[in-house]
Parts: sequence; C-alpha cells; structure tokens
Amino acid sequence: MNISNKTVLITGGGSGIGFAIAKTLSEKNNKVIITGRSEGRLKDAVAKLNNVSYFVADVTKEDDVTKLVDYLNKQHPALDVLINNAGQAFAYELNETPAYENAIAEIQTNYLSVIRLTDKLLPSLKEKAGAAIVNVTSVLAIAPSHDLPTYSATKAALHSYTQALRYSLANTRIKVFELYPPLVNTELSAGIGGENGIPPQQVADEFIQGVEADNFNIRVGFAAQFWDAHLKNPDEAFKALNSRR
Repeated sequence: MNISNKTVLITGGGSGIGFAIAKTLSEKNNKVIITGRSEGRLKDAVAKLNNVSYFVADVTKEDDVTKLVDYLNKQHPALDVLINNAGQAFAYELNETPAYENAIAEIQTNYLSVIRLTDKLLPSLKEKAGAAIVNVTSVLAIAPSHDLPTYSATKAALHSYTQALRYSLANTRIKVFELYPPLVNTELSAGIGGENGIPPQQVADEFIQGVEADNFNIRVGFAAQFWDAHLKNPDEAFKALNSRR
C-alpha cells in the first residue's frame, strides 16, 4: 500500500508510538491529525513536526468522539487512514489486586473506543480509494502477561475484532492492518519496565515497512520472535514470556 500523500488520524498521537508514527508519516508527505486528552502534550508534539495538526478529544467519551468526527468531516474530509493507537495499561497481580476497576478503564480505552470511532468513520472511509484502518495491539495479544492481565485481555479482544473487521471489509477498498509492538520505551510503559523496551521510532519504521509491503500483521521485534515460538509450542512460549520479568 502506498502510504504517502494520505490524510491520517492518529489517536494517542501526542507521545510514544503515536508521536513516532506521526513524525514518520509527516516526513512522507502525509497530512496528519493527532488527537488525545492533553492539549499541552498535543501542542508540544505539533511544534516539533511539520504538516501535523491536532484536535483535543478523549476517545473514551462519546461527546468528544462526536465532536472529533464532526471536525474531521468539515476540516479533513479527505481522511483515508485511521490509526487506533490510544492505550492504557495497569500492572498488577490478580491474586493481590482487584481487577474490575482497572479492567473497566482498559476496556474503554483499548477496545470499546476503537470500535466506536471505527464505526463512526467507516462510512466515509468506504468512499476513499486506498483507505486503511490500523489497530495497535501488542505482543500480549498473542499470549497474556501475568502482571498485565486485563491489559493483555483487551489487546486479545482487539486482535479478534481486527481479524473480523479485515474479513468483513475484504470486498471494500479498505485495508485493515494490525500492529503488534513488543515492550516499548514510552510514557505508557513507564510503570511496567518500559525503560527496557525498544525505542518508539523502531516501531514506526517497521510499521511503515509493513504497510508498504501489505503485511497486514506487523509484528515488531520480539513480537515476531514470540509469534514464531507461540506457533511451535504455546505453553512453553507462555511460560517463557512470563519468566522474563
């Protein structure tokens, strides 16, 4: 797929993986819109980039999403790429911490918000030639980490949704990609050992390569290695993943 001269929306685009992808896409002559909850963070991000604008929105809030979609329809009707990147993660052990409240927040951000925004933008995306939807999951969509239990579950759910969406849109002009990062050194991962992760720019670079090659499952770094191990022996792969920390 050609990933130049597009109009792209990136949720959670003010930092981390989203910012790195926004930077890389803007350098390839794309018009990029980033969104997130913090206007200060978005302003700082846009100041460092070219041909990038922002819109403040919390994708977990219906009113914000409605305003975002209205803005896009009016100001960026040529939008043809949606990158669902916004995420939230809590590290804890199920035998020590009640899971419900953490799960609610993670499900709203990592899963339900993706479905709602995709629903609202699908009609216009179907009209575009060369359109794409990108859902950012995780290596933990393949198998869960014991100390990120409900985060892992949301990414597994998003993986299943992405597969179904790709199948359902097979006869349209929309391509559906899934990006599986491993542990990445970002603000999101600061509390879960992110300092040991790969740089966000590596994710962005491999993402671009995958899209250009029409690789609909873009597994970055360790995620690719873990996928191979999981195919060979799921139980052993799970044990190895959960002995890493």
